[in-house]
Amino acid sequence: MLRDNFCTFILTHGRAGNVITYKTLKAEGYTGPLFLVVDNEDSQIAEYQKNFGKENVLIFDKLAISKTFDTADTFEDRRTIVYARNACFDLAKEKGYRYFLELDDDYTIFAQKYENHGRLSERKPKSLDDVFEAFLQMLDADSRILTVAMAQGGDFIGGLKSGNWKKPIMRKAMNTFFCDVTRRFDFLGRVNEDVNTYTVLGQRGNLLFSFRNFSITQKTTQKNKGGMTEQYLDAGTYVKSFYSVMMSPSCVKIACLNSNHARIHHQVRWENCVPKILNEKWKK
Repeated sequence: MLRDNFCTFILTHGRAGNVITYKTLKAEGYTGPLFLVVDNEDSQIAEYQKNFGKENVLIFDKLAISKTFDTADTFEDRRTIVYARNACFDLAKEKGYRYFLELDDDYTIFAQKYENHGRLSERKPKSLDDVFEAFLQMLDADSRILTVAMAQGGDFIGGLKSGNWKKPIMRKAMNTFFCDVTRRFDFLGRVNEDVNTYTVLGQRGNLLFSFRNFSITQKTTQKNKGGMTEQYLDAGTYVKSFYSVMMSPSCVKIACLNSNHARIHHQVRWENCVPKILNEKWKK
């Protein structure tokens, strides 16, 4: 059973008529409190309120929240999700919830990943309530854990032979974030905020995890109108990735990601990123 001090936020902008995640959550059995987080610079606020109910649309001041964390630049362009990410801590507290989940607005599937006769397969859960509660229990397992995330489709390139499948827990957190208002942290950087955050905070010894047995699938960013699509089309992935290089130059570099179409992407050198526990054999 899902605890009563938890809610889910869908972070959205300019997609009042196309909040895919909302439909996916309902289709896969989520019954808990659900809010849409919209900034006060969105021209579609009235449409969101009409489509989802005024009480379910939470509006935050984008300029005000921009002054509370390090954006890593001096630009005035605020067409990114980081402002909403940081605003969620205040919104959850105002609504009386201790725990919350941040989701983007373009997820088509929530699914369990599993090995099936030598292949990597997936299946939808019978109840997302039970899945979310399991993630919250993982978050509660250690007070040093700041956030726990679901895996993403790209984590499984190579199937069962991929390096990530061999690691039940990954030392990163992207896209989905289970959080506790009593363990507040700031997402960093105007662009590529998830990578910026898990590398900077990871170097400080904080714990940010992804659990590889459960994942989300989402629309291709630059083909789904609204959200951050226009910002990515304007700046490209080189600029996006370089924010993480600026914030963590000792462990992040620019690299070429080879998928269907080669493109510039960030690459994290984990040996330089997070503290390790030394094997006792090295004890003198």
